Amino acid sequence: MPRSSASALWPRPRPRARTPPPPPPPPVLKFGLNHVTYLIENKKAKLVVIASDVNPIELVVFLPALCRKMDIPYVILKNKSRLGQLVHQKNAAVVALTAVNKEDKSKLESIASNARAQFNESTEATRRWGGGVMGLKTQRKLEIRAKALAAEAAKKAKF
Repeated sequence: MPRSSASALWPRPRPRARTPPPPPPPPVLKFGLNHVTYLIENKKAKLVVIASDVNPIELVVFLPALCRKMDIPYVILKNKSRLGQLVHQKNAAVVALTAVNKEDKSKLESIASNARAQFNESTEATRRWGGGVMGLKTQRKLEIRAKALAAEAAKKAKF
């Protein structure tokens, strides 16, 4: 059979109509520790809300440092059940905002700037380590060292 007659037996493919691209997803709250950590690492989160009563606390203790490193504003809230109500769950340890409507953008920016001032740039939260109380032996060693330095300074003053 000649080639032309064989191609006549097969139907020609019809050109497909182009479908428009899907609309962007609506702004929603993202929750869940792994998901929010992923969003923070990829700098997709605009604001992170962390619950203070998570048990065990080790689950969320790294998040403030990660948010500071990635320059994402975060807030620590009192109760994880309040966060759960936002996402229609019983509890939520962490919630992140990734996008908001255009009319709410200015509100988000003001909340984010307040959060940065209160949490991200707060040095009292990052610099407070331990009680600063020394043991008796250490106190005694420092006293002896201070006396020795004073005696040496007095000897130098004579010359």
